[in-house]
Amino acid sequence: MVIGVLTVNLMVADANSLKDKRQVVKSLLDVARNRFNVSAAELGDLDVWRRSELGFACISNDQEVANTLLNRVLSYMDSDPRVSVESVHIEFL
Repeated sequence: MVIGVLTVNLMVADANSLKDKRQVVKSLLDVARNRFNVSAAELGDLDVWRRSELGFACISNDQEVANTLLNRVLSYMDSDPRVSVESVHIEFL
């Protein structure tokens, strides 16, 4: 069994309040959960307007499958015009 963990630090450029940021973050997390069937949560920078740290996790019997899935989640985050990806960390347990 392989557990894949993706941590993404994002910049939400158009957020002028915590409410604006949370709308974007909630949308990103909901889409990731529904489209890619991963666990997702906001992990850090909870009270910072324009930054967010998001975490995603999946379980698989093959590391390549988990890696492919997490890279698809990352591609989705990278393609969203509301945010810019600042840093990424992927690890397998």
